[in-house]
Amino acid sequence: MSVAMATDFPFEGAPFTADDLDQMPDDGRRYEVVDGMLHVSAAPGRVHQRACRRITRLLEDACPLDMEVVQAPFSVRIAPDTLMEPDVLVALDADLTERDLPTAPLLAVEVLSHSTRLYDTHVKRERFERAGTRHFWVVDPVATPDDARLIAWSLGPDGRYRQVADVKGEDRYVTADPFPLTVVPADLVRRRSAGQ
Repeated sequence: MSVAMATDFPFEGAPFTADDLDQMPDDGRRYEVVDGMLHVSAAPGRVHQRACRRITRLLEDACPLDMEVVQAPFSVRIAPDTLMEPDVLVALDADLTERDLPTAPLLAVEVLSHSTRLYDTHVKRERFERAGTRHFWVVDPVATPDDARLIAWSLGPDGRYRQVADVKGEDRYVTADPFPLTVVPADLVRRRSAGQ
């Protein structure tokens, strides 16, 4: 996607910095910079937003008092050339500022969409791993609850992610980290019914 609307950047070909994002337009797109490369994502769709709300609520209901759950847009400023906005994050309350999280979160959650699938599962996952983010989850909110999916990775002793879960539909992901929680992928995308 073109960034022609931004004209005050350093000379052509220079890497972007996190500070450069302050010049981006407020146009509903998500602007992130990873290792000096600008990434622009389209505004998310309805099922994506539903899954974000549901996973946020689930995490908030279980979150201990010394941690906070924050939903995008909220910046994780890992380095001068890297600022990302996971769909949902969990961080120690003491690490958060009013403006951003200047260190790796305990958990980063990305809800996939067609335009961000490869970026979220490869570029962002690798960068969060390198930053020391202990847990990384992706939610795939496909059209039907039976097909909805959650994949979870945890940081191993070698500093590399190991996949710890891949659950679909009504299957449950039960975890103790970063705090005790059970996630059912179908519940993240299912439409509300009467009486809920």
